[in-house]
Amino acid sequence: MVTDSKGRTAWGRENGSDFSHLILTSEDVSKEYIDYLNGHNISWIAAGKEHVDLKRAMEVLADEFGIKCLALVGGGKINGSFLKAGLVDEINLLIGPGVDGRIGQPAVFDGLTSGASTPLTLKSVKSYPDGAVWLRYLTK
Repeated sequence: MVTDSKGRTAWGRENGSDFSHLILTSEDVSKEYIDYLNGHNISWIAAGKEHVDLKRAMEVLADEFGIKCLALVGGGKINGSFLKAGLVDEINLLIGPGVDGRIGQPAVFDGLTSGASTPLTLKSVKSYPDGAVWLRYLTK
């Protein structure tokens, strides 16, 4: 699943992509973009006027495709967008035994400007022989 509010990115095999895509886009994309997606047999959902309405897109996934649960394995911006929309009910963090202090790297959740933190409830903890720890939290 890919979000592309403005319909600016080509997703077909010409870009080396051999796997299926589901594009979440806004209703503001051009007819040419929709024709491009259809012409490449790429599934799409248009939800939201100018930007992707994630809540509406998830409703369509549930209603039209029967999808009730999905794993979001994204970067900080998309993770933050789903969290901000109230669409995250569980957060899984795998912490490895190392430190990466590079500047300018995305966070797990970016773009949350409200200033309020999201309260989490610890669901489980699992440790591994190499020192990694898997933390599972509920958001609701």
